[in-house]
Amino acid sequence: MWFTITHVYHEQKNDYNLPTDSLHINSGGIAKNTFDAIVVGSGISGGWAAKELCEHGLKTLVLERGRDVQHLKDYPTATKAPWEFKYRGSVTEKTLEENPLISKAAGYDDTTQHFFIKDADHPYIQEKPFDWIRGYQVGGKSLIWGRACPRWSKYEFINPAKFGYGIEWPISYEDIAPWYSHVERFAGICGNKDGLETMPDGEYLPPFDFNCPEKDMRQKLLGRYKDRFMIQGRWAQLTEAKDIHLQQGRGRCQARDLCMRGCPFGGYFSSNSSTLPWAARTGNLTVRPFSVVHSIIYDEQKGKAVGVRIVDAQTKKTTDYFARIIFMNASALNTNLVLLNSTSNRFPHGFGNDNGLLGKYVCFQNYRGSIGGDVEGYEDKYFYGRRTVECMMANFRNVHKNDMDFVGGYMAFMGCYRTRGNGDVLDVQIGADYKNAMSEAGPWGMYMYIQGETVAREENHVALSGNQKDQWGIPLLKMNVGYDDNDERMLKDFITQGSEMFETCGVKNIRTGDNHWAPGRDIHEMGGCRMGKDPKTSLLNGWNQFHNCKNVFVTDGACMTSTGSGSPSILYMAFTARAANYAVEEMKKGNL
Repeated sequence: MWFTITHVYHEQKNDYNLPTDSLHINSGGIAKNTFDAIVVGSGISGGWAAKELCEHGLKTLVLERGRDVQHLKDYPTATKAPWEFKYRGSVTEKTLEENPLISKAAGYDDTTQHFFIKDADHPYIQEKPFDWIRGYQVGGKSLIWGRACPRWSKYEFINPAKFGYGIEWPISYEDIAPWYSHVERFAGICGNKDGLETMPDGEYLPPFDFNCPEKDMRQKLLGRYKDRFMIQGRWAQLTEAKDIHLQQGRGRCQARDLCMRGCPFGGYFSSNSSTLPWAARTGNLTVRPFSVVHSIIYDEQKGKAVGVRIVDAQTKKTTDYFARIIFMNASALNTNLVLLNSTSNRFPHGFGNDNGLLGKYVCFQNYRGSIGGDVEGYEDKYFYGRRTVECMMANFRNVHKNDMDFVGGYMAFMGCYRTRGNGDVLDVQIGADYKNAMSEAGPWGMYMYIQGETVAREENHVALSGNQKDQWGIPLLKMNVGYDDNDERMLKDFITQGSEMFETCGVKNIRTGDNHWAPGRDIHEMGGCRMGKDPKTSLLNGWNQFHNCKNVFVTDGACMTSTGSGSPSILYMAFTARAANYAVEEMKKGNL
């Protein structure tokens, strides 16, 4: 077993002066439930918090509401062939009927459904349509994420305030750049150094190469546009295993494109294959699965948080754990839920919520637009393996000035692919003729889809239900988050510009679409507990600390001030590593 789970504690002096009879302790008293640090959540950012804190010698408790999942051991479908699944990977109609929400998630099928929740177990309230995609287990959604890892540019930090559609970020790109490098080296990100100001270079492993038509498309775009760069994807895939990755027990990506089953090679970054086992090696890590966090405990006399209250997911017994610092990494909306439920005399409206903004300015990224078409030629060309990486196009809108009829920017994912057979539904679906048709390579196609910045608006919010609770007695979360006219104008521009770029590339039979997805399907929900310089308009400072409670940090998506156009997960990792190291230094100084 590579890390300690459940009911394993260390002795440490209790200095919280809390009366024992007021506490919900069922595992042996305050001393056995006391740690240096508590991390709520074991996903992408929680794993990084655990790694950094444990490396610095802090006895760290990670609380995870779901079951335990250990690398290799708990990937039951990782090496199965299609014919080993009763329905060749498809889920049954009964499963779809019972799970109309989670079954919409990208990558959800019979080979991966064990890493996603079941709808009936985790209800929530949709005041506006919102598809909340969740995976509750040790590792969280780091087992099923998309793995795109471009850096934000300096413009994504400064433009919301500069162009008047957001507040000022309390940090700059220059502040976070060294921490991007820190997490990129350890996690292993492939990509090319392209010298783009709108998507800065990082510490990259060799990229997955373009296929033949992609190389030509890139050159055609460069021949017409000065600001539109089709680049090799920057992805959390080990195209080359460096010594630091071998030390983690990870190996090179095998281009199987079965990532969401859990990779037995450790070819992509997850908490399970990387940060959590690394933290466990220090001897400082305790992971407690089946721990549904109820609230943060605030000590009125000390003027700080002293612990976390959990409800055991199986027994429904309540237990309190104590620590000097607390990191909230439950994923954006669950972090908001816990904070809203953390009430006290000092914070009657939710933890740190003096300004009434907790749960507000929730935002997401716009994935609604897509473009496809046919690519002629290249009949004698193919590609090797099942590439897990897509090409990227950095944002080219509203960079130096806001010159469009919308604010914010968008990037795009794109690429060329080759079909089997004739590219359409084959005339035969069984037998030798079907096998022969499938063995023939069909025509090429090209696709592109948007990842657009959305505006953080106060009316986009989440709140607690006043009368409905889950099976653990915790109020349900109410979603009131939607699109606005700015999103529609941005989408229209993407469709227009993308179609023009496809024409430039010589793509035929161009098809465009708006999938009309509800927010949430992007799985990039952000905000609700945003960073900022002014405590009147934000909840966290530039170190991800609450303005009014310095020993609680929020470093998952809830901390985001704006959404940017770049994928945010690598930024959460960088925020977390930066904040954890700052917290350690502040503890050494006696400030926490």
